[in-house]
Amino acid sequence: MQRSFLQLDVFAGRIGAGNPLAVVLDARELDTAAMQAFAAWTNLSETCFVLPPVSGEASYRVRIFTPKQELPFAGHPSVGTAHAVLEAGIAEATDGALMQECGAGLLPIRVEGQGQLRRIFVRAPQAQFSPIRNHSLHLLDHALAGVARGTLPPSLVDNGPIWCVLEFADEAGVRAWQPPLDAIAEFTREAGAVGLAVFGRGLDASSPLCVRAFCPADGIPEDPVTGSANAAIAAWLRHNDALGGLGRAYSASQGREVGRDGRIEVRIDDEDAVWIGGQTQTVIRGSVDW
Repeated sequence: MQRSFLQLDVFAGRIGAGNPLAVVLDARELDTAAMQAFAAWTNLSETCFVLPPVSGEASYRVRIFTPKQELPFAGHPSVGTAHAVLEAGIAEATDGALMQECGAGLLPIRVEGQGQLRRIFVRAPQAQFSPIRNHSLHLLDHALAGVARGTLPPSLVDNGPIWCVLEFADEAGVRAWQPPLDAIAEFTREAGAVGLAVFGRGLDASSPLCVRAFCPADGIPEDPVTGSANAAIAAWLRHNDALGGLGRAYSASQGREVGRDGRIEVRIDDEDAVWIGGQTQTVIRGSVDW
C-alpha cells in the first residue's frame, strides 16, 4: 500500500538546518512492529505516523518512534507533524489552535503565521524532577570529567521522555565539549534516561542559550535540535528560579556542532507551562511502500 510521506527540517529557518523528521501521513493498518521497523530504516532521530484520533477533542493522533523505541512525546516530532497535517489538509487550525493526541495524552498546539514563515508551538507535558543518585551520579561525573559546570545541580527531568539536564559554566564550554559517547550511553542506561542534555548561557542576544543533546544508547550520538530536551531545560530553570536574564520567552541555539544550526523558541506561560516552537521546512514530498 502506498502512503503519503514527507521529510521535514524542524526548528529550521531554511532547508538543511534544524532536525530532520520523517512523517507517514496515513499509518492505518501499520502495526507497532512495522512502524518500528520503518523508523529504523529511515535512521532519523524520529519518525512519526499519523492516525485518526481516538479522542473527540483531538485534531489528529501521532505515534513517535526513534530507531530503537517509541516515545510518548518529543518536541520536534510534535511541531513537525502539526506542520505536515496542516500542509496535507488532514487538519485545520481553529483560531490558531490544534490538539495533538500522542502517547503523553492531549497536547495543545499553537499556529502563528502562514507559509514558510509559519511557526508552530507545542505545550510540553508537565515536567517531573528527580535527583540523580548513587552509581548513576558516579557514572555522570565520569562522563563529565574536566567539564566546568554551572551552579545548578544536574537533574532527571521527565516530560514524556526522561532527560538528564546539566548546566555548563558557559556557551563556550558547551560548544567545545568532545563528549565521551560510550560513557554517556552507560550513564543514561543506568539512570533510565533517553539522553543527556547540556546547556550554557552565551552573549548572543538572539539565542542566549546554547544546547546540545546526546542519546548514544538510543542510536543517536548527537541529536541536532531537540524540543523535549529544551522543554526539560526550561522547566528545570523555572523550577529553580534560574531563568535570570533569559526571561519567560527566549531562543535557544542547537545543532551547530553537527552542521544543522537550528533555533528553538521557548515560552513559559502564566501557568508555568513550557511551550516550544519554531519554523519547519518541507524537503521531500512523496509516497512510501511499507
